Amino acid sequence: MNQTSTYSLDFAAATDIGCQRSNNEDSFGYDAEQNIYVVCDGMGGSAAGEVASGLAVRVLIQSFETQAWAAASGGVDLPVAERLLRSIHEANRIVRETAETDAQYRNMGTTLVCACIDGNRALLGNVGDSRAYLIRNGECRQITLDHSLVDEQLRQGLITPEMAAVSHLQSVITRAIGAADSVDPDLFAADLVLDDMLLLASDGLTRYTDPQEIASVALANPDLSNICHGLIDHAKRRGGADNITCMMLRVVEKQPMPEEIPAPSIAS
Repeated sequence: MNQTSTYSLDFAAATDIGCQRSNNEDSFGYDAEQNIYVVCDGMGGSAAGEVASGLAVRVLIQSFETQAWAAASGGVDLPVAERLLRSIHEANRIVRETAETDAQYRNMGTTLVCACIDGNRALLGNVGDSRAYLIRNGECRQITLDHSLVDEQLRQGLITPEMAAVSHLQSVITRAIGAADSVDPDLFAADLVLDDMLLLASDGLTRYTDPQEIASVALANPDLSNICHGLIDHAKRRGGADNITCMMLRVVEKQPMPEEIPAPSIAS
């Protein structure tokens, strides 16, 4: 396989309904053996948002796994970036087909942000406004770019950061899994060093927490689970109007012969 690395990822994740919502439309999942991790934030009436996000998580992980197993069995060994892109497109196809064939799920969709290991780099993909951050040496920087109306206007110089911060259009996204027959994901790469941390998060967290605050919470506690809950508590103290999901990943040395590998898991 192409996916050879001296690094692996420790991880923890948490999700919360937030302060105002009646249900949680966020989902997250992972396969620790394949080092694939994903967070999705669903949208749609009734339960459609949680269906879209859960479905996208499952399909992306299953597609990534299937391609890895095929390569291990003598099939085509695709680069990790190609496998990740194919998995995102497959998630879009399945969510779109489900929305079109079942009236109760019509117009559902979801954002998506995911990470995997490629050599000693992290590959990160996103659709929508769920984000990935890199935390290193006490500093935090956003890696992904939001596919949202406000952020695209900001990047084009049409509005100022101050105007963006108070805009009533912050929730308008310009790309989503399941919104159309095809999807245009962005893919980013970040070189890794030991003890780097990656954060995957829905906008229920990032609307209330800036990079400096993320770094402060991450540095205050060595336990990844406590970091996740600390970030969620921070967002809820600020109002927490949306569902809040975060997944923290830490770069560690890969163990050559692990005694036990956690089974794939999906939560919504």
